Amino acid sequence: MLARYSIVRGAPASSLPKGIRQDTRKHTRHVLRPTADLVEEVLAHADDPSAWRAFTASYRELLSERFAEDRGPFDALAELARANDVYLGCNCPTAKNPDVRRCHTALALAFMKKHYPDLDVRKP
Repeated sequence: MLARYSIVRGAPASSLPKGIRQDTRKHTRHVLRPTADLVEEVLAHADDPSAWRAFTASYRELLSERFAEDRGPFDALAELARANDVYLGCNCPTAKNPDVRRCHTALALAFMKKHYPDLDVRKP
């Protein structure tokens, strides 16, 4: 199963989802991370719906490029999620982005479901 969770600094372990948690924020090396520039741009214009549309298009393009260049990390993630509960982590929701459906993890989950239709993906 592949889903998302909110990374909260100082959260007690008992509040975290049981399974494998992966940090997919912009500063990581995770294959599903957005670039820092994309995140900064969308957060700088968080009140503008067109900023989210632009982020969505750019992030989907980024994932498609990464997938075309080397699908190995995507395949590995899908295999891991077939055998375990895997959670993609991000700080959303936040004050600047209170809608978790406007988090890159929601887009990443949709991307994985599209490319691995047999995968059990749980969207927020």
